[in-house]
Amino acid sequence: MDAIDKSAHMLSVARVLVVEDEYFSRKVIRTLLLAIGVTDVHDATDGLRGLEAIAAVRPDVVLLDWEMPGLDGAEFVRRVRSPTTFSHPNVPIIMLTAHAERSRVVEAVRLGVHEYLAKPVSSQALRSRLASVLINPRPFVRVGDYYGPEPRKATRTTQAADPYAPDSAIIFLT
Repeated sequence: MDAIDKSAHMLSVARVLVVEDEYFSRKVIRTLLLAIGVTDVHDATDGLRGLEAIAAVRPDVVLLDWEMPGLDGAEFVRRVRSPTTFSHPNVPIIMLTAHAERSRVVEAVRLGVHEYLAKPVSSQALRSRLASVLINPRPFVRVGDYYGPEPRKATRTTQAADPYAPDSAIIFLT
């Protein structure tokens, strides 16, 4: 089975939980998931219902919004990544949010999300991230207060094309 077939198969059998408070956003995400071959889609309208749904549905992946009333995405991840108190702390989480600020991305990674996507998201980007967490799962580690997927290795390259910042560096996670 080649990589494309494996990816298509993994998506076709994946159980995905969408935790998103906005009805229209849930509909758009569901439509994107169906377009890329994911048919087993469940949703929760807020963070607390999302926590309950993880226990009931046992999803292969959670797509999570950051900004929700009550229990926001950051607190949701903190609670899920608590192996002593949460029953399914190893579920892969992809943060899918309109908040694309670097500080939020860094915080989400620090909390233990697998991937971070900014809305509006393309079906190709969503497919790529889902395939990544399903086909190449990273092992979970505990380091100090952190419990989550093993961090990717960072590599640095100099960005010579920017005349205003010739010494700036871009960090790529591999």
